[in-house]
Amino acid sequence: MLSEEERHEIMKEAAMFPHPEAACVEALKVVQSHRGWVSDEGIRDVADILGMPAEDVDGVATFYTRIYRKPVGRNVILLCDGAGCMIAGYESLYSYISSRLSVRFGETTGDGRFTLLPVSCLGRCDRSPCMMINDDTYDQLTIGDIETVLDKYR
Repeated sequence: MLSEEERHEIMKEAAMFPHPEAACVEALKVVQSHRGWVSDEGIRDVADILGMPAEDVDGVATFYTRIYRKPVGRNVILLCDGAGCMIAGYESLYSYISSRLSVRFGETTGDGRFTLLPVSCLGRCDRSPCMMINDDTYDQLTIGDIETVLDKYR
């Protein structure tokens, strides 16, 4: 299933480590960069290339929040639901975003523009509540901020 280019990139990553399996996260990122997510077939192919059991590769993939195991929208919203954000008003942000986009956690908007996912911590507890969209982080959010932020990704 993986292209020659993907295989080459994975082998290049694996060569940088003393043990090929140490490149597992990087290999998954290669697949995701080409396909947008990592399918079961992608897991098996990565496992074959790195000489690992597919179950171990799947365990790595499901551990990391930013490795997507099913298709996602063009923009992935990671809304922090950690303790600091919970105390600072995460629930009202979730309700607003969920209502505004007509999705719940784990869902993608009908137009494929946004996927909404929870994340247990973004490490910005002193600036909570917070969220990421793709690689951009937004801190000390209020409901009034959400529309402006979402408009950047239209």
